[in-house]
Amino acid sequence: MKTIAISGSLRGNVGKRDAKELRYEGKVPAVLYGGEGQKHFAVEASELRALIYSADVSFVDIQIDGTSTQAIIQDAQFHPLTEQVIHVDFLQLHADKPLVMQIPVKLTGTSPGVKMGGKLVQKLRKLRVKALPSAMPQYVEVSIEPLEVGKSVRVRDLKFEGFDITNTPEDTIVSVTTSRALRQAEQEAAKGK
Repeated sequence: MKTIAISGSLRGNVGKRDAKELRYEGKVPAVLYGGEGQKHFAVEASELRALIYSADVSFVDIQIDGTSTQAIIQDAQFHPLTEQVIHVDFLQLHADKPLVMQIPVKLTGTSPGVKMGGKLVQKLRKLRVKALPSAMPQYVEVSIEPLEVGKSVRVRDLKFEGFDITNTPEDTIVSVTTSRALRQAEQEAAKGK
């Protein structure tokens, strides 16, 4: 898992007026949970872009007044009109505590069903993964090599060392369905007999 470093400064006042002033200065109010207590701090909005507006999942190395803390983004709030980040919650990581994160799915291989004219349908783009921070994957690899037309890969079909997927076992991740062109070809072949 890659790590992105950001730096913040502790907030003296924790109120609506203070938060509004910070946003006016181009900063985002943030809170770090999971340590001895909550830490309220502010971070430059530009430093959050690589974390929030990215398909990749990353750990965060937060530097607050000379102290470094490993964390993940727990939640981010956006302005309803401008879509600017207005608040971020971080969760501190502990090497011996498992955590749950939404990890992107990466499809690998070539499906024989797609080669025959079937349509690849990806239903889940992210999976909930539970693992220790050291074992957290950058993405979950799902092979589509065995997929014929009408077949699918479900959560229960995946087995990994070092981490668990906590989605419902029956959830379909990816499937190959009959495309319109393939259906027409089958119908025409049936008429010709």
